[in-house]
Amino acid sequence: MITALRVKGGKKQVSVFIDGSFSFAIGEEVAATAGLKVGQHLSAEQIEELKEADLSHNCFGAALHYLDYRPRSEAEVRKRLRRRGFDGEVVDEVISGLKERRLIDDVAFAHYWRDNRLSFRPRSRRLIKLELRQKGVAAETANEVVADLDDETAAYEAGLKKTRVLSGLEYREFRRYLSDHLRRRGFDYGTIDSAVARLWQERQPDSA
Repeated sequence: MITALRVKGGKKQVSVFIDGSFSFAIGEEVAATAGLKVGQHLSAEQIEELKEADLSHNCFGAALHYLDYRPRSEAEVRKRLRRRGFDGEVVDEVISGLKERRLIDDVAFAHYWRDNRLSFRPRSRRLIKLELRQKGVAAETANEVVADLDDETAAYEAGLKKTRVLSGLEYREFRRYLSDHLRRRGFDYGTIDSAVARLWQERQPDSA
């Protein structure tokens, strides 16, 4: 029988005492949902169910915290939870719940990642696809998301951002710095040469 319920200061946990001795601790929300009260009798099976519910609640909370910063792929969330020490069965349950709530959606994540890259750090279609695959997005999804990307436009945008710090350079140095930058962004030589030529021409006084 439950003889005492004590809230741990600052930890939002409830210590459950059975027959005068500490038995286990669970989160306040789980305890409230279960309707625990002094005088209540708990079987061994009920105690185990409460512990499992608490573990699932903690795992779900950890997932939500990880998703606060930015959208994540299913594989990213799964990897994070396993690193936090949650076992596979609990992780599977939480992932399923997150997907039902549309808090994890690899297609939406892939579009987010593509758009974010193009807006802030433009790079090649090939490199964006590689990044998506590294984050666990299915090949078919990654292919579909990058299918309409134009490397010529992306290379120009990536180069344009870089030219702002390349003022005053002669063509040889301008070409070297910009080519290296675009190569690191995953563009091929033909696309790089085209972007460099266009950006250099636009810098010339008579280009207007």
